[in-house]
Amino acid sequence: MEWLNTPAQAPNAAMTAAAHLRQTQLTKPAGALGELEAVAIRLAGLQGREQPRVDNVHISVFAADHGVADEGVSAFPQAVTAQMVHNFLNGGAAINVLAREIGATLEIIDVGVKTPLTHPNLISQRAGNGTANSALDAAMNTAQLSLALQAGADAADRANAAAADLFIAGEMGIANTTAATAIYCALLDVAILDATGPGTGLDRDGMVHKVNVIRRILNQHRSHFDDPLEVLRRLGGFEIAAITGAYIRAAQLGLPVLVDGFISTAAALIAINVQPSVADWLLLSHTSAEPGHFFAIAELQQRPLLDLNLRLGEGSGAAVAVPLLRMACALHNHMATFAEAAVAGKL
Repeated sequence: MEWLNTPAQAPNAAMTAAAHLRQTQLTKPAGALGELEAVAIRLAGLQGREQPRVDNVHISVFAADHGVADEGVSAFPQAVTAQMVHNFLNGGAAINVLAREIGATLEIIDVGVKTPLTHPNLISQRAGNGTANSALDAAMNTAQLSLALQAGADAADRANAAAADLFIAGEMGIANTTAATAIYCALLDVAILDATGPGTGLDRDGMVHKVNVIRRILNQHRSHFDDPLEVLRRLGGFEIAAITGAYIRAAQLGLPVLVDGFISTAAALIAINVQPSVADWLLLSHTSAEPGHFFAIAELQQRPLLDLNLRLGEGSGAAVAVPLLRMACALHNHMATFAEAAVAGKL
C-alpha cells in the first residue's frame, strides 16, 4: 500500500487565475452566476485549461457485501446486493439510466459480493466473500484492505487512460450505511444519534436497533480511531475501501472527482485523512438525505451543487449533477466578453 503515500497533484494555479480573469470579462455582473462561476474556475485549475469541460465522464460502481448485515441493520436482505449487480449489468438501475442520459462510461466492479458473480461485463477484483461482522471483529484483514484499495486505484487508472474529464464512484452494498455511519462517528466525533439515518428505509424500531449496533461497533474498535486506514479496515466495506483508493489515485493522476452521497463521502473522509491534498480534487455533488452527511460537508468545507433529498447511492446523485457542471463550463467557455459584445463594462 505504499502507493497511498504519493501526494496528489497540485491544481494549476495559472489556469485558475486565467479562468477567474475570464469570468470578470464576461457580459454579466461579477458573481452573478454564483456557484456556477466558482465551479467552472475550480475545474479550470484542476484540468489545467482555461476552458474546462465535462464531456468524458467515467463512472465506476463498486459492489460488496457487509458482515454487519447479519445484525439486521437494513430493511432489505443481503441478497439484494447481488441482485442489484445483475440489475446494473442488465441496464435497469437508476445509474444505468443516468449514465445513458449523460453519455458516461459505466463499469461495474465486484470487490466482494458474498456470492461470486460471473458476467462478461463485470469486472471482478474481489477482496473476499463480503466483510466480517464489524460488530464482532475487524471488517477485513490488511491483505483484503490492500486488494480493495487497489481495485479503486485501478478504476481511476482506467478512467485516466480513457482521457476522462471527470470521475464518479458509485457503490452498492446492503448495510453500507451502517459502516459509513460508524466511519463518520469515528473520524468526526459525531454523536451516533445525530449521524444515523434510515438507510434503505428502516422504521423507528429498526433505527433504534441500528443505533445500538453502531454503538457496539464503535466500542469494539475505539482504540484504533487515530489511524484512518485502521478505521477503514475495521469499520468499512470493501466498496468503501475501493472508493477511497479511487479518490486517492485520481488525485495523484490529476483527475477531478465528483463525489456522490453518504457512502462515497465516508470514503472521501478516509482519503483526506490519509492524504489531505486529495481534498483539492473532490467536488461534492449533492447533500444526502442521511443526517450524518451534514457533518462531512462541514468537514470538507464545500457547498454541494444540489440538495434534492437524494439517498439512493450508486453514483446517482453525482450523475444528476453532471449537466449542471456542463452548463457551468458552457457559460464560462462560450459567453461573450464585454469587448467581444461591445458592451460597456462596470464604471
